[in-house]
Amino acid sequence: MPADLPLEEPERRVSVPPHEDAGPSPGLSVPPAPAAPPAADSARGGHVWERSFLPWDLYFAVVWLGTVLFALSAESPGLRVRIVAACLFCLPIPWYTAVGRPLLCRQAETTGSRAAVRYLAGLVLLFLPPAALVGETRLATFALVPQCFMLLRVPGALTAVAVVNVTPVAAWAVVWRPSTHDLFYNSVFGMVTLAFSAVVGSWIIRIIEQSTERAQLVAELEASRGEIARLSAEHGALAERERLSREIHDTLAQGFTSLVMLVQAVEGELDTHPAQARSHLDLMARTARENLAEARALVAGTAPAGLDGTSLPDALRRLAARHSEQSGAPANVSVTGRVRALAPAVEVVALRSCQEALSNARRHAGPAVPVRLDVDYAADALRLTVRDTGCGFAPESAPAAGYGLPGLRARAAELGGTATVSSAPGAGTCVTVCLPLTRGAPATALEPAAAAPGPAAVPPEPADAQAQPADAPRSAP
Repeated sequence: MPADLPLEEPERRVSVPPHEDAGPSPGLSVPPAPAAPPAADSARGGHVWERSFLPWDLYFAVVWLGTVLFALSAESPGLRVRIVAACLFCLPIPWYTAVGRPLLCRQAETTGSRAAVRYLAGLVLLFLPPAALVGETRLATFALVPQCFMLLRVPGALTAVAVVNVTPVAAWAVVWRPSTHDLFYNSVFGMVTLAFSAVVGSWIIRIIEQSTERAQLVAELEASRGEIARLSAEHGALAERERLSREIHDTLAQGFTSLVMLVQAVEGELDTHPAQARSHLDLMARTARENLAEARALVAGTAPAGLDGTSLPDALRRLAARHSEQSGAPANVSVTGRVRALAPAVEVVALRSCQEALSNARRHAGPAVPVRLDVDYAADALRLTVRDTGCGFAPESAPAAGYGLPGLRARAAELGGTATVSSAPGAGTCVTVCLPLTRGAPATALEPAAAAPGPAAVPPEPADAQAQPADAPRSAP
């Protein structure tokens, strides 16, 4: 695309891209989900339990208090032993407050660390004496098991859970030498709590991992959506830039080229053919007005000036008459089929294609070469053929750069049509454009079907008539 047609589109973001995430942690607490846009921080700022540790503090306090009450109200052993066990059970409180809670609040960083292992080992050692004295203190396992899953990875957490559930029963059995019945009862209870802790803990960890994976997926989707929006904006800007380039090439640029050619002709006619020079000056004025009308239509986004309030055949006849004025060669228009109003996009592409073909014939076919335009209104397609009998060219040697033929083919392709060029040195050039017509398109008859060979009849032109293009080689040798 030409560098003199800047069309910049500000970058648009649908969502703020998330930060990189380090991956899920295998403990109970996993790293927070990737950061979401600021407006969504309150909804997606990590897991609920990571926003405040106070609920866990309250839970541990309720379990501790219930365990103490349960132990003091037990039937055996004696009251003094139960009081001693209750006092010993108070020792884990400062250990949790000073060592455990800071680790639990930073579990994303401390999971599986040596500090976590030391804390849990000390917690189990402080828990064993009261558990050995009073079996009811084993209720505290409901507070110890979650901490194991919070601070250790899954294999280590399962091992710690087994120690928490088995060693208190073994210590209690060593201290009190209970009967077989009591030992069996407490052993079954320990095994059940062990199985329950392992299954529920593993299940919760799996849920958390899935939640983290989904959070990461949502973050990736948001990032992809932002990237798609950016690429869509860039594609839209490039498409609009290309469209404007084609429009300017097919209207203003070709009109200015015609003005340059007319100026050169007038310079050579001022002294020898003043009447012809005045005629060319009138043509220059009309071309300039038409360029102005095209510029206004381009800015306003309306239909081309040549199709404003007129039919396509009339616009093509005026185009052919203008070509004859500028080149001095006849340009005949033949219309077949039932002429009817077509979709605006089809008529615009047809008009621009004929402009391009006539401009190339005027520039490359040779001096005063006759041109013929055939327009066929078929039931399912509109076919345009522009033929000249000029010098022709070898299509394989035509330059690929430029906006002429590539733009013509691109316009036809946008409507699902085709544009073909056939030529040979010394055999002239034929440009054929076929545009499919949508079913159900308006079919209002505008004029009877007729073949109209011969010089084009030119109806009166409006003040802002179609500008005549002249650029981009079609049949460049």
